[in-house]
Amino acid sequence: MDLGDQLKNLFPDHVPEENPVNEKRTASYWLQDDPIICKYEKRKGKPVTILEGYNGAGTDFKKLTKDLKTLLGVGGSFKNETIIIQGDYRDKIMDFLKENGFSVKRVGG
Repeated sequence: MDLGDQLKNLFPDHVPEENPVNEKRTASYWLQDDPIICKYEKRKGKPVTILEGYNGAGTDFKKLTKDLKTLLGVGGSFKNETIIIQGDYRDKIMDFLKENGFSVKRVGG
């Protein structure tokens, strides 16, 4: 007897939904026409991914930085209109930004 049968025995009058919809929360960012520049550098011998060229408000920077850090599970920060993510995650970051409607330009190797 699986879980569905057990629930039917406990709640005979309940009619389950046919297709439950799992809505993903989509974050809305301020989009711009100019592409965001995604580049890779080494700082003090450690790899970092740097995003430049985003000219949203400070709250948009915080939101975008937080979502990128959560997606990748790494640290990072934003300073002086640049977002710095620890590690080389250019491909994943570019995919995330393209899914959210940004235009992205890869600089360097």
